Amino acid sequence: MFRSAVHLFFIDNDHILLSLRANTGYMDGHYSVVAGHLEPGETVLQTAVREASEEAGIVILPTDTEVVGVMHRRDGEERIDFFVRVHRWVGEPFNAEPEKCGGLAWFPLDALPHNIVPYVYQALLNYKENKWFDTFGWE
Repeated sequence: MFRSAVHLFFIDNDHILLSLRANTGYMDGHYSVVAGHLEPGETVLQTAVREASEEAGIVILPTDTEVVGVMHRRDGEERIDFFVRVHRWVGEPFNAEPEKCGGLAWFPLDALPHNIVPYVYQALLNYKENKWFDTFGWE
């Protein structure tokens, strides 16, 4: 059984919203994007809407999103990740889960921090190159 997650690309003026992982036990101290696991009975876009609200305190509509990538990766276990570009949202993003997040910050797409989760970094490169599918961690 694969575990699946949805990762949100909030992009504004060539800057992307990143989330600093904290107290999760996985890649703490590294940046990622707003993301979360699919719940049973939930679609990819329903997960995107829920995670935007839970983690960043903002409202998005499925019609304002676009799946821009899929990654089949191995990181201890096999995973299928979906990457969703959010074109519009309501509200100003804030850290709505301080127990799991050290903060949210905007970074230029062309100057990402060095401490970014590796597969998320690869997914952002794929996005910039219009590469819709990739594998990661199989080497």
